[in-house]
Amino acid sequence: MARITVERPHALGKDKAREKAELLAEKLGDKYGIEHSWDGDVVSLEGKGAKGTVQVEDALVRVSIELNFFLSAMSSTIQSEVERQLDKALTA
Repeated sequence: MARITVERPHALGKDKAREKAELLAEKLGDKYGIEHSWDGDVVSLEGKGAKGTVQVEDALVRVSIELNFFLSAMSSTIQSEVERQLDKALTA
C-alpha cells in the first residue's frame, strides 16, 4: 500500500478553506470515483482502492490518502493530480 500526503498553507480562513476542500473532494470524486463526507473540519474520502481524509485547519489543508496495491503503481500520478487540484482549489 502507498500513502500520499500533501499539505498546503493558506490564508483563506477556515470557512473559505472548507469551501475549497469541498471543491477538491468533488473533483477527486469525479475523476477517481471517490465518495466524500464531512465530519467537523475533516472530509473522509473513500473509493475503490483508495481512502483518506482532507483536514482543514486555520492556516493549512492536509490531504492524506492510502492506496491499495493496484493503485500504488500509480501513486506518483495520483499525488501529482492531488497537488495540482489542491493548488488550483486554494488559488481559485
